[in-house]
Amino acid sequence: MKIFFSLFVSCICVNAFADVKLPNIFTSNMVLQRDKQLKIWGWADNGEAVAINFNGQTVKTKSGKDGSWLLMLKPMNYGGPFTMTITGKNNISLTNILMGDVWICSGQSNMEFGLRNTRDGAKEVSESKYPSIRLFTVKKATAYKPLKDVTDAGWQECNPETVPDFSAVAYFFARKINTDLNIPIGLIHTSWGGTNIQTWTSWDVMGKEEKYKGVNLDEKDKEDALMKTRQGEFVTSLKNDKGDIEKWYALTASNEGWKNIQQPQSWESSEIGNADGNIWFKKEFELPEAMFGKDGVLNLGPIDDNDVTYFNGIQSGATNNYSAERAYKLSSGQFKKGKNTIVVKVTDTGGGGGFYGKAEQMYIEIDGKRIPLAGTWQYKPSAINTAFGIQDVGPNAFPSQLYNAMIAPITQYAIKGAIWYQGEANTQEAYNYRAMFPKMITDWRKHWNDNFPFFWVQLANFMAPDSIPAQSDWAELREAQSMTLSLPATGQAIITDIGERNDIHPKNKQDVGYRLALVAEKVAYGKDIVYSGPQYQSMKKADNKIIVSFSNAGSGLMLKDRYGYAKGFAVAGEDKKFVWAKAYLDGDKVVVYSDEIKNPVAVRYAWGNNPDDANLYNKEGLPASSFRTDEWKGITQKN
Repeated sequence: MKIFFSLFVSCICVNAFADVKLPNIFTSNMVLQRDKQLKIWGWADNGEAVAINFNGQTVKTKSGKDGSWLLMLKPMNYGGPFTMTITGKNNISLTNILMGDVWICSGQSNMEFGLRNTRDGAKEVSESKYPSIRLFTVKKATAYKPLKDVTDAGWQECNPETVPDFSAVAYFFARKINTDLNIPIGLIHTSWGGTNIQTWTSWDVMGKEEKYKGVNLDEKDKEDALMKTRQGEFVTSLKNDKGDIEKWYALTASNEGWKNIQQPQSWESSEIGNADGNIWFKKEFELPEAMFGKDGVLNLGPIDDNDVTYFNGIQSGATNNYSAERAYKLSSGQFKKGKNTIVVKVTDTGGGGGFYGKAEQMYIEIDGKRIPLAGTWQYKPSAINTAFGIQDVGPNAFPSQLYNAMIAPITQYAIKGAIWYQGEANTQEAYNYRAMFPKMITDWRKHWNDNFPFFWVQLANFMAPDSIPAQSDWAELREAQSMTLSLPATGQAIITDIGERNDIHPKNKQDVGYRLALVAEKVAYGKDIVYSGPQYQSMKKADNKIIVSFSNAGSGLMLKDRYGYAKGFAVAGEDKKFVWAKAYLDGDKVVVYSDEIKNPVAVRYAWGNNPDDANLYNKEGLPASSFRTDEWKGITQKN
């Protein structure tokens, strides 16, 4: 039996590498990095002779005991198309290969955002035929240790058939560079919506963090597998919800097992505690006779995360959006004289859960009159778990998982540089981002063994603008991004003028890619251009005013305001209380003051989640970055 098993394993190993095999990053239509030594690697039988012929170069080697092999090609100029042949016991032929510049495109959902969903998306897709731009998407995966390969996706030429769901930011970035410089561009898109920076950073860095010292990755892998199994069982129980099966929403349903609870409040702040899953809520109320026979609207405020709502036993609405305020129309025929019943199935997928709005947001309105619904409700769990969330097993649950699966397998592939759009998932720990972001960039450069250029998008404006100057975790994250410019060969695109108040995914990705490309053309390609908006440089006091100087002023500062007013500035005295300031241009400087502050000591500009009125630009039309002149403790320093 043992002999048979050994022979069986040997056969598996031989069959695994009987043919020369390439990593999935090497396919026809790819772009290889010009002007750099190239590594081509793969697997074969132990000691198998492997040869590569490409663009006039022929190189040979033999695979090692583990079946791996590596060959080096000398630097080449841009051009093509070329064919590459790899010869061992079998032959591989890769065609339509270009020599050009390869860019890694990574981050979270705004990098992932597809071209078809952008402003004028249909038009952009129809005009997207750029055969010298090539696209490769790394498929989503997680791992606790670095993988040897990414999931097969294949390189594709950029055209209306291949680009609709590809990263819009990456596409617009490549389009400008390709058009301006006439150099083939390869885009390796590797991103995942909602992910934090920790999961994109290698364990070489994250394993040194105090909270992770001593963690056994093999044990974590086993725990993860067990958690996924339990999670699958839990999700099945959610789909086969007991309340649905027994029709707890029906007027004839039993009242057994229902308990009183005050609403609105989150589960975590109530007797329910830290739970995830499905809980049913019920409210009975008396309908005044004067309101009977008229249509109405049921308002429940925001519910975290999803709800299915029933009125007198009939489904009235359902929403899968934790931030949406529920407002469901009720026809006159749904109302009963006297007692009426509302039943809501609430699903919490992780984090906070339940009715989390204000009491005044919960009511029924009929003919302009309201019946308040806040106060005592009843609740009954149907499928909950207090040990883990529905989404706890994912890329943010433990660091380095996306680095291991979606970055590590391609770190031998030569690149020109990287573009990055991420940060929304780390705003609550923006102060720590000051260290995490440069660590990640340095980490990637170390693993590529190349101090390649690295450019990123500063967070857009988002959410409601502030009526008075306020603290902001989003502003602190932008500050952390700007501080990372201290690393060499870096740059950022400022987009606090193109965000959307109610959408974390602004559809104007054209300007995002354009501004990133300007940075690249200056820093990576050496073009003599204005590539950035004004950056804070220094300040000095003059009586009751503060005079602010800027770098990257281009051909001069300008204000996007028909009356010439500078907006978005705030000023504070030694009490650290900021007020909106008056400001005006004075040549290449901005003078800031307030009649309320006699002795100003600090200035802030565009400091908020949504500084939608900030209007300082250079004459090249690039917006100024948000900044503050103080170093006072922010709201994320404690996190």
